[in-house]
Amino acid sequence: MNMRSDNVKKGIERAPHRSLFWAMGYHPREIEQPLVGVVNSYNEIVPGHIHLNSISGAVKDGIRIAGGTPVEFSTIGICDGIAMNHRGMHYSLTSRELIADSIEAMVEAHWLDALVLVTNCDKITPGMLMAALRLNLPAVLISGGPMMAGQGKNGKIDLKNTFEAASAAQAGKITEQELEEMAMEACPGCGSCAGMFTANTMNCIAEALGLALPGNGTVPAVKAARLRLAKEAGIKVMEHWDQQLLPRQITTRQAFRNALTVDMALGGSTNTILHLTAIAKEIEINLDPKDINTLSDKTPQLCMLSPAGEDRIEDLDNNGGIPAVMKELASGNLINDKEMTVTGETIKNNLVKAVSPDGAVIRTLDNSYREKGGLAILFGNLAPEGAIVKRAAVAPEMMSWKGTARVFDCEEEACEAIREGKIAAGEIVVIRYEGPRGGPGMREMLGPTSEIAGRGLDKSVALITDGRFSGASRGASIGHVSPEAAVKGPLAAIRDGDVIKIDITDFCLDVELSDEEIKRRLEEVTPKNPLIKKGYLRRYASMVTSASKGAVLEVEQE
Repeated sequence: MNMRSDNVKKGIERAPHRSLFWAMGYHPREIEQPLVGVVNSYNEIVPGHIHLNSISGAVKDGIRIAGGTPVEFSTIGICDGIAMNHRGMHYSLTSRELIADSIEAMVEAHWLDALVLVTNCDKITPGMLMAALRLNLPAVLISGGPMMAGQGKNGKIDLKNTFEAASAAQAGKITEQELEEMAMEACPGCGSCAGMFTANTMNCIAEALGLALPGNGTVPAVKAARLRLAKEAGIKVMEHWDQQLLPRQITTRQAFRNALTVDMALGGSTNTILHLTAIAKEIEINLDPKDINTLSDKTPQLCMLSPAGEDRIEDLDNNGGIPAVMKELASGNLINDKEMTVTGETIKNNLVKAVSPDGAVIRTLDNSYREKGGLAILFGNLAPEGAIVKRAAVAPEMMSWKGTARVFDCEEEACEAIREGKIAAGEIVVIRYEGPRGGPGMREMLGPTSEIAGRGLDKSVALITDGRFSGASRGASIGHVSPEAAVKGPLAAIRDGDVIKIDITDFCLDVELSDEEIKRRLEEVTPKNPLIKKGYLRRYASMVTSASKGAVLEVEQE
């Protein structure tokens, strides 16, 4: 079989190119084999990535076992937890595009034949999946696996608990010593943070999408099984190269519907809608927000994982993982099990050995935690293009609710007001100019939501923003409001005291203002300039689309 990599290694005219391979110590047999890119996002700043050299090494072992030549290169990875609550968060979502572009550049410049994508955390996984579909070479995604939960005085804890405890300490509810003791225990080792936050949600639904092996989302980072899975990823990518099984053959429109359905059953992060929209756009599939609501309405929530509940990813893994969830969904014809996956088999064949739900960590369809899925897209005069809420983490009394607006033009102003006790029950914190363009970069609002929850207001105060929320956020947290304030979306017209109606059950988000009044106010608005006006973020802000379109970069066609 002809290889793409022949373009850089075969023939008389490629002798100079071969000399560079010889310089690196390659053996002639290695040059004769397919060159498989191993994209390693290892670094020493992200706990989910600190161990990825061992995962990458196992992947390379698998590639060699199956007759390929691994070629490792790196890409960046940002820790959302460390970047949270300061200007660093402007760079989180924006890094997704850099990751996809850097992989494209490396693969195309060197004519690699196939790819294994070694990932783990929030923006790295979707960035790698975007690259996989863009390049459409044989590819398998393998994550570094989830972190184990920490052990607190009253049970399991994770990163979310420390954010909320910090707010509780500021409010005098716990001591600084108690806070530090929790901080020392909450994240006990390597892996992506232990709840169903964005990283773990994406790594789980990558299984449902078909681009990752069963176990990818749930086998803990510290288990030997994770290394075996990495070796299997290397072996499988060589099988795909032999058979020319390509990502676009796997990621059909129905595969995306499967991924969304599993997302709803898990009660996953709101960010997954943003990322799946961007990933689908790489192959010109448009995910209709109203279709997402239809899927959510007919998909029961089968898991209640942190931040909504007390179970962690290790509990999900111990009870059958994503295959068990998908088996139960398939039993109700809620997913299409005829779709192909990177195992080389259909979902139906993959599920033959899957266990049935335990009834607690994973419930059955007829005894679900909630009758409807974990996410909802809201529409109304405040969000004509939509907004998103993780309804799995919303208290029942907040599902249909009215409140008065308290408006802030950045995250820091809102956090200060909450910390100073200036937000009362019955109010809605509105944070605007934090969207893709206005931020720029859609900062995550784990700070404000943690401040609200830490003060016991998560059942009486809502938060609405054109920014995003961490997967660790809980409460009536409504994000991705589109169009954003920076492009004169309705959010820019809101003033203190305006009455906002939230009806998550009916997918509605409205401000009690007439269309004429909103239009009049918007005519008076001068949009706030982005805080950062140079470098990559300036270029990003000039090209980024609405959150409703995945916040991808587009250049206007001439």
